[in-house]
Amino acid sequence: MNRLTIGLGGLGIGLLILLFNHDSPKILGVRTDDFGRMLYLLPIALMLAAGIWGRRISVGETMRHMMIWLVLILGLATAYLYRYDALSVGNRLLAGLIPGRAVVVTTSEGGKEVILHKLLNGHFEADVEINGQTITMLVDTGASMIALSREDAERVGIIPDNLTYSMSVMTANGRAQAAPVTLSEVAIGPIVRNNVAGSVAEDGRLDQSLLGMSFLETLGSLQMQTDELRMRD
Repeated sequence: MNRLTIGLGGLGIGLLILLFNHDSPKILGVRTDDFGRMLYLLPIALMLAAGIWGRRISVGETMRHMMIWLVLILGLATAYLYRYDALSVGNRLLAGLIPGRAVVVTTSEGGKEVILHKLLNGHFEADVEINGQTITMLVDTGASMIALSREDAERVGIIPDNLTYSMSVMTANGRAQAAPVTLSEVAIGPIVRNNVAGSVAEDGRLDQSLLGMSFLETLGSLQMQTDELRMRD
C-alpha cells in the first residue's frame, strides 16, 4: 500500500467524520472548524513530508504528485465549505423520491421552514408525529381540525371504543360521525404544537387521516407554490 493510498484513506475517513458531526461543537476534542482546517491542510503536510523523506524522483513525477494533491486539497476544501448546500440538496432529493418526507430549511431570519413536495395525485402528504407516533397524513386546508382514522387513533394511544361520537363531519365517503379528542403533541419536523384539537372518525369512514386547520392555523405562514407547500413556524 503506497503513501498516496494511505493519504486518500485518511482524508476520506476524516471527511466522513466531519460530515456526520458537522453540527457538533467539537470533534475528537477539537473545535469543528479547527478540525476542518486541519483536514484540508493534511494533504499539504503529507506532500511536504513525501518531498523531504521520500526517495529521489524526477521533476516531472514531482509535478504530477503536486497536481494530484492540489486537486485533492481543492476538492476537500470545496466539500467542507459547501457541506450545508450538499445536505440541503440531498434532503430535497429524498423529499422528491419519498412521499411525505419533509425538507427542513433555515430562513434568512433564522426561523425554520418545512417544505413538502406535491405527490403525483396532486395532493400533499406529510409524516406527522402525534403523541410520539409517526402517521402519514393528507394536508387538508378544508378540514376544520385534525381528523384521525380509527386505525391511526389506536396507533397514537387513543381507544376509539371509549369515545363519544357526537360530531357530524363530511368525509370523502360521505357524512359521518366523529368523536372530539385533544392531541397532546403534534409535530412536523421542528414545528411542534401541544394540546391540539382533533377528531376520530367512525370505523371505516375515513380512508386517510387529515392534517386540518386546528394545526395549520397555528403556523406563522402557509404558502403553496406550484409543486411545493411551505410551512413556517
